[in-house]
Amino acid sequence: MRYFIWFSILFSLLNSTTQIPKDAVPPNIIFILADDLGWSSLSEQMDPKISDSKSDFHLTPNLDQLMKSGVRFTQGYAPASICSPTRRSILFGHTPMRQDDDTFKSRYEPGKNSYLTIPQVLKKINPEYVTAHFGKWDLRIGVPPSAFGYDFSDGDNGNGQGNSSNNGAEKWTTFFTEDNPKQIDTLTNRTKRFISEQVHNKNPFFIQLSHYATHANTTARKETIARFEKLTKGKKHPNVAWAAMLADLDASIGDLVVHLDQLGARKNTYLFFMSDNGGVEFIPPVKNRLDHPDSFPSPMRNAPLRGGKWTLFEGGIRVPFFVSGPDIPANTSSNRYVTGYDLLATFADIAGSKQPNSFSLDGNSFKTSLSNPKTTSDSRNLYFHRFNNGYPHSAVRSGDYKLLKFWKTGEILLFNLNEDPGEKKNLATVNPEKVKSLNNALDSYFKEVNPALFNQLSTLTSK
Repeated sequence: MRYFIWFSILFSLLNSTTQIPKDAVPPNIIFILADDLGWSSLSEQMDPKISDSKSDFHLTPNLDQLMKSGVRFTQGYAPASICSPTRRSILFGHTPMRQDDDTFKSRYEPGKNSYLTIPQVLKKINPEYVTAHFGKWDLRIGVPPSAFGYDFSDGDNGNGQGNSSNNGAEKWTTFFTEDNPKQIDTLTNRTKRFISEQVHNKNPFFIQLSHYATHANTTARKETIARFEKLTKGKKHPNVAWAAMLADLDASIGDLVVHLDQLGARKNTYLFFMSDNGGVEFIPPVKNRLDHPDSFPSPMRNAPLRGGKWTLFEGGIRVPFFVSGPDIPANTSSNRYVTGYDLLATFADIAGSKQPNSFSLDGNSFKTSLSNPKTTSDSRNLYFHRFNNGYPHSAVRSGDYKLLKFWKTGEILLFNLNEDPGEKKNLATVNPEKVKSLNNALDSYFKEVNPALFNQLSTLTSK
């Protein structure tokens, strides 16, 4: 019945006329997606109440300024702790648990379902929208952005176009110098040309700019590396070349914002920024990444959060997440937890949909929190799953609490993120009722959206 209602609403939306008043000026939307950028990697605090929610070495003046021009979501989440599930989730507004990994291609291939993507939703709301995706696509199903509704794109690509060399384990200990590191200039210039054309033609536009930075291999300009070599390294962030790579990315984003200002388009443009997952826990990575953070001799790179990429600890999924745009009060913050699969509904809301949440099975619009950042979070749960044969695990965030479940070992961890954002104190034994309720909620949702995988994982636990 639930799905019948959802599809009925969707059918009516798809067959309705545009929901934008004729005299309204449709807003533009720019979504910048960074790669492997940790929550505390910027030189501005991600949470004004947590002093070390920033880097002790990196310099990101342009991202800091963009964040301070709008609202930062202190509890913004990537849908997954690795790139492809996050990108798939954002595109459709569905959780990775629902989408699955092994069967994603067969169930989401264009023409085989009625699920709508971000560009398709925007065009249904207002056919005048021109859409583009530049940079890393990486759905890993052999289908280009154009098949999902994008008017312009770089095609079906992954990390390769942003790497200087595919050199295996050495990518963590070697760095490269280039004049156009991670293609940041190529991507920025192409984005600027696209924006200029749409502004000239008076077309509303949506663009997703998916940078290859700051994913390994580490690549930066020679002069940027030289600048950081003169600075005192941080305890949390001591890597000079990586700091330079982030600084080069930061400069390119500043260039893009200046271009918007020069065109006079900033006043009618929303700029969203987030990362596809948290940063790597150490450079080079460690095999015992699931261990307690106090067991390591130096701070983890996402500290004060625990863990990093590849895990569902906060360091793997809580990411820089902020928005600047019309009617958004400057230098504000919101404690509402939001995630990447909320973007589709939020973009639909911004574009003028009267029922934005009906476009997404799992995401909710957080547009009200843009103009009023103090609005409280909705009462829903956030669900996560790490598709990994070695240590498959799932998590549920509910209010202040978060539960992690490791399927092979059966281990359960419970944290109060309001009191313990670093996930150092496991409350599972002292709060068994909360464990029971959250574990039941996690299992119920998993069985609803992906019963086959749930049954497979349950078999692991019972062994």
